[in-house]
Amino acid sequence: MFYCLLGSEPTLPHRSPLRKPLPLARKQPRRPLVQQLHRPRSQLLGRHGLGAEDLIALYEEWIAEFPIVAIEDGLAEDDWGGWKQMRARLGDKILLIGDDIFVTNPKIIARGIVENVANAVLIKLNQIGTLTETQQALRLALHHGWGAMVSHRSGETEDTTIADLVVASGCGLIKTGSASRSERIAKYNRLLHIEEELGSAAQFAGRGVFSR
Repeated sequence: MFYCLLGSEPTLPHRSPLRKPLPLARKQPRRPLVQQLHRPRSQLLGRHGLGAEDLIALYEEWIAEFPIVAIEDGLAEDDWGGWKQMRARLGDKILLIGDDIFVTNPKIIARGIVENVANAVLIKLNQIGTLTETQQALRLALHHGWGAMVSHRSGETEDTTIADLVVASGCGLIKTGSASRSERIAKYNRLLHIEEELGSAAQFAGRGVFSR
């Protein structure tokens, strides 16, 4: 899964698939807009495949051509050697977010930090199972200079806890889908309410949250 920071349309390559869905970027070219690109396996390469080294090289080409700021689960969850190599080659350019490799588990995240695997983690509250362990995972990642993105899950409800968790932790990143469907809108509305409550104390992280 790729996260692209989209600026004004003319900055993108002529044939870029990212040019088409940019009405907001055209109207407000100085405001960052994040586009998430994800394809199901059925739309991928079928029988064709790439090893970790070749796939990392392909990512390098794409990062040079497109405004990619983060890759989530860029390699297989059990390919720790490949993740180390990806971190060494791409870790100073973009966020390398681990989801399946870490499963919001503080012990596994700690191992990833020690072994220089990834530089960011996806946090899912109901994946690890307790708020205490979720906070441990967040604090561990942020303490060691990693990025952290709090995420919803499939079968989501209108509960807005993750919106509060993002603000309280200061991680600056939330993944909760497009601005559609009530369970998603509820979380964005909660963020707006939090901003109102904080007033002048509210801070917008901006694109710096993707910097490594």
